[in-house]
Amino acid sequence: MTSKHLVWDWNGTLLDDLHLVVSSTNEAFATVGGRAVGTDEHRRAFRRPVAEFYAEMLGRAVDQEEFGRLDRIFHDAYRLGLTDITLAADAMTAIKTWPGTQSLLSMWFHGELVPAVETYGLAGVFTRIDGLRTEVGGDLKAGHLARHLEGLGLAGADVVLIGDSLDDAAAADSVGAGSVLYTGGFTDPVRLRESGRLVADSLVDAVRLAMSL
Repeated sequence: MTSKHLVWDWNGTLLDDLHLVVSSTNEAFATVGGRAVGTDEHRRAFRRPVAEFYAEMLGRAVDQEEFGRLDRIFHDAYRLGLTDITLAADAMTAIKTWPGTQSLLSMWFHGELVPAVETYGLAGVFTRIDGLRTEVGGDLKAGHLARHLEGLGLAGADVVLIGDSLDDAAAADSVGAGSVLYTGGFTDPVRLRESGRLVADSLVDAVRLAMSL
């Protein structure tokens, strides 16, 4: 039995939206003559800040103004496809397996995140839900996590984060929290394993590992 608090990542972790993210990215790239990026390539290369990932895929610099424009196109395409997106297959089981308190931290916009979470039958599950309160996304998660824990009144040492990216792990490190990385999301599993982190191939396994921390 753990006394720790679990912070869930949303996109690519509880929400199975990788293919929508890739297709929305390609819609944005198409508007500036960029080539289409495949799912595997996206998983190998994706990172935050997202502007750096865009620059690598487009093969040129992307300034703040252009990134803001591409980010808006991405999010418009993403919103249109979101109605067909489901939770990860074992998300509900994993959530129910965790014995302690749980919260949700997403890089998706807060005003859209909260009602979305409710439509997936998760109302009342999380002690706190935080999404982005800015108009443009794409930044690192560390500061966002620090504010989330501050809002919860928790120290990093009392927290475990389950996410799907190396940025999730770096954010956890930055506040002294534990982390488990899930291979079913935005990051190539080889990259996750090479990082030396705790890695799980299912969310239920991720929760089991988190309970051991």
